[in-house]
Amino acid sequence: MELRHLRYFIAVAEELHFGRAALALGISQPPLSQQIQALEQEIGARLFERTNRRVELSEAGRLFLDEARRVLAQVDKAADVARRAQQGELGELKIGFTSSAPFNSTIPQAIFSFRQRFPAVHLNLREMSSTQVADALLDETIEIGIMRPLPLPDALAEIELSREPLVAVLSSKHALAQGSGEGLFLSALAQEPFVFFPRSYGSGLYAQLLSLARDAGFSPHFAQEAGEAMTIIGLVAAGLGVSVLPASYQRIRVDGVVYRPLLDPAAVSAVWLVQRKDQRSPMAKAFVELLAKNTGISGSGRTA
Repeated sequence: MELRHLRYFIAVAEELHFGRAALALGISQPPLSQQIQALEQEIGARLFERTNRRVELSEAGRLFLDEARRVLAQVDKAADVARRAQQGELGELKIGFTSSAPFNSTIPQAIFSFRQRFPAVHLNLREMSSTQVADALLDETIEIGIMRPLPLPDALAEIELSREPLVAVLSSKHALAQGSGEGLFLSALAQEPFVFFPRSYGSGLYAQLLSLARDAGFSPHFAQEAGEAMTIIGLVAAGLGVSVLPASYQRIRVDGVVYRPLLDPAAVSAVWLVQRKDQRSPMAKAFVELLAKNTGISGSGRTA
């Protein structure tokens, strides 16, 4: 049994006239009659009572009509679901992001805009380190990654969403925290104990801090490690050391902490949107296009 047989049957059942049904279907009457007869033979029931003057549905035909309409409605629904999924309007989009991403206004605004435009798409948001984001993209656990710069495998491509300055995070009791809030060079922290992410965590900021410190002529002493920026800020407030974080973290107000701009020219951190070069997800492509439109960036990005 084919779907066209159901459509032919429904047309005849609604018209109760083979000639008018054939006209509505755009076919000639003899083939329509043959197809209805073939359908009756296949299901083993007479669907129509035929006389020389009229055509009527049999009892079996009346029951079959309800089921046939339901089947075609379900097929149409399934086709619509597939079509919307292909257009990126339905399904699930998995996004991995570093803990600092929500503090950059570009990302939450893009997620909000995407939800408004594609309300039927479920956004599965996962917080992870930059290294974990890259790994998850490679094994296709996620489709979109928001991360800090790291060397990327050839299979991935990045789009720079924004840049923001880095700031020194100091205890309010620290000598460098006194005064009007002027900036400082990283070299001023050369003798200080640092509170920072562990190297094993895979934060893109770790390699950047080492590079900045090397340019400033010292190697930082990591006295205390913590996997969360909030914990790092809290430990700085407690006097365990100093730290360096993106300026967006200044939105976190903690008693006993002062933020000071870093004056080193290279003390700037980017936020990347990363995806596979062979990206096939229509939803991911729609998200990237929407983000590009909202931020004015190029949706094609730059390959790493």
